[in-house]
Amino acid sequence: MKQTAGRDALGDFAPQFAALNDDVLFGEVWAREEQLSPRDRSLITVTALMAGGTIDSSFAYHLDAAKKNGITRAEIAEALTHLAFYCGWPRAWAAFRMAKEVWKD
Repeated sequence: MKQTAGRDALGDFAPQFAALNDDVLFGEVWAREEQLSPRDRSLITVTALMAGGTIDSSFAYHLDAAKKNGITRAEIAEALTHLAFYCGWPRAWAAFRMAKEVWKD
């Protein structure tokens, strides 16, 4: 499936950024499955976003992607618990609230 989120959100305002988002980041980098699986990329991305304090809609998007890429409820709980000690307790609470919604079933 071709990514269009960048163009949908910013295509008229920042077309080059939107194209890089859709075509390079999601089109090329995420497609490099021989080098790193989507599952591993998801776990790395969730970690990077949490470490950077980006607990927003993009974090929720990547939690959902992590679930779709095979990260289980137990694994995300363990990862967020581990990250709490490196990224901060308040960030972990925020991340857990979002993860609980994504893995509610």
